Formats: sequence, C-alpha cells, structure tokens
Amino acid sequence: MNTKDLIEKAKNHTPSILGNSKQLQYSILIPIIEKEDGLHVLFEVRSQKLRRQPGEICFPGGRVDPEDENVQFTAVREAMEELRIARKSITHVYPFDYMVSPFGMVLNTFIGVLACEDTEIDPNPAEVAEVFTVPLSFFLEHKPEVHQVHFEVKPREDFPFDLIPGGEDYDWSTRAFEEYFYLYDGKVIWGLTARVLYHFVQMLKGSESPR
Repeated sequence: MNTKDLIEKAKNHTPSILGNSKQLQYSILIPIIEKEDGLHVLFEVRSQKLRRQPGEICFPGGRVDPEDENVQFTAVREAMEELRIARKSITHVYPFDYMVSPFGMVLNTFIGVLACEDTEIDPNPAEVAEVFTVPLSFFLEHKPEVHQVHFEVKPREDFPFDLIPGGEDYDWSTRAFEEYFYLYDGKVIWGLTARVLYHFVQMLKGSESPR
C-alpha cells in the first residue's frame, strides 16, 4: 500500500460506529395514539412465553433482519406484527435518536402515529401479553426516578497483565449507568424503554442536554 491508495481508501470510507459490524441492530417504534383526552404513548407487556425479559414493558420492535429494506422498515414491520395492525395504521414515521448499548447492540428508534382505535389493535399473544397507553402529559409533567448501576471491568484469568502498565494493579475505570423508572398505575417502565422515553420527552420539552 502506498500513500495514494491510503488516501483513496480514506476518501471513500463512510464513517460508522467503531465495531459496528459486530453489533446487533435493533429498531423500535415509539407509538403515539390520539384519544379523546389527548395524545397517549402505547406500550406493550412482553409475553411470559418469551425467553428474554418476559413480562417487562417495552415498545414494539425487534432485531433488524437481513431482508429488511432499512432500520425504519424494521420498526414498522415489528409494530405491525406485534400489534397486528395494517401498514396504513402507522403514519408519520420519523427517526429519533439511536443508542449504542454496552451489551453489543445498536438501538434505532422511530416516532410513529397510530391512526387506529384501541379496538383495532389485536396483540400477537406469542409476543405480547397486553398493551396499554399512558397520557403523554403524564411524562411531560412527571420526572422519572433515577438510580445508578455501576459497571466493573473484570479481566479473565488468562488476561496478559504482563503486557500492560501496572499489571494486575492496573486502574480499571468503572462507569456509572443511570437507570430511569416511570411508575404509572401499577406499571413499572424502566430499562432501555424508559431511557428512550426520557430522551423523547426531553426532545418534546426542547431540552438539548437531558440531565
């Protein structure tokens, strides 16, 4: 390789997240539905039949399949499958923020309006135990509870300590991770769902730097 080849490679490279090829891509939809008392946010309760996180509250969404047109297509497809609604019932879909989780996942989020009545939603029981809505005004008026989780670095026994300064006494940095909790009518919304929801609410409030 010479300088010319290197410059050509750099010029034609499209920036992406470092290590993105090893990250699993997921997409979710933040579903907004209009009711008589105003706008509501729709949530799902995951089926107890599911292997991962049964019974937890989430937004419609899932893993991006290789045949999906793009990550937005995934969010819409998953919402259609999980809520068993027609494509025409999902309107005004716009990209929101994306997140790289510390667990090897890229989460793409989208906002969408559900142009349907509650009675038209027929959740797929294999994936969804129930759906419920919360007035958007609740989230605009109530801050979440915030609790911290600390991540520690624990190298494996075969880690080559002799190759790094300080060896086994190397000062590994720990990281505090904020977990958000919204409590509404006996429901607990937390984890990635609450994190996405919090930033969505901050966007609506016009806050550029949450917390």
